[in-house]
Amino acid sequence: MQQTHHESDWEFHFRSIDNKPGSIAVDLGLAKVAPLSEQPNLVQVSVKMVDPRPDGLSSLQETIVLQSLEDDLEEVLRTTCQATYAGRLTSNGHRKIYFYMGEPNGYAESVQRVMQNYNGHAYTLKLVKDKDWSRYFNFLYPEPEQLQSIQNRKVLEELEKNGDDLSKERQVDHWVYFKTEADRTAFVESIANENYTVITSDYLEASEDYPFRLHISRTDKLDQLNIDRTVLHLRRLALKHHGDYDGWETSLEV
Repeated sequence: MQQTHHESDWEFHFRSIDNKPGSIAVDLGLAKVAPLSEQPNLVQVSVKMVDPRPDGLSSLQETIVLQSLEDDLEEVLRTTCQATYAGRLTSNGHRKIYFYMGEPNGYAESVQRVMQNYNGHAYTLKLVKDKDWSRYFNFLYPEPEQLQSIQNRKVLEELEKNGDDLSKERQVDHWVYFKTEADRTAFVESIANENYTVITSDYLEASEDYPFRLHISRTDKLDQLNIDRTVLHLRRLALKHHGDYDGWETSLEV
């Protein structure tokens, strides 16, 4: 059986689980190839933490042990079952680790062999059919606004890596696409008092769904909090006016 060939892109986000804080790590790169028809089975390994934090998340010492445990599980299940490690949830004193695989022959024995080396940690196994990978897409994968925030952070990190001085204000450009000219006009009116400049407002013949393009810009700060606030505001306004926010760009300031 062929194993997944994709570029891994691990990210973290938070989600409330039964009114308790939850931390999720997920391989976003899988979204480009999932669901995999040859891996319709989802295995959940739920590990009870020995020394969680009071809020149910993992302490530093617990994190070190769990990382080693996960690495060992991934290695053995990839080798014996050609499994794909999709993500994990940490909440309420437990770490739940999710793998997709084909025929789950011998998976329980493989997990048991690993867990024998971590006998201080009780664990349970759960196997379910999930051919659509709904656990990945509907639970592990970030909500749209969380994903946007992750993408914002990646742009900021790339700028910093290239020597950018993020404390410098600069022009930030945004693109939004609309189904109708009236929707675009209503959007522009809704931001009339927010100091944006309309750079271009045109029509794309090749785009059937969102042919009315809008390019706006404003001088802004580029810290994570400010760019998240700005982008999520524009994104929500775009949705309100049946539009699609398509992202932002800026110049390198050193």
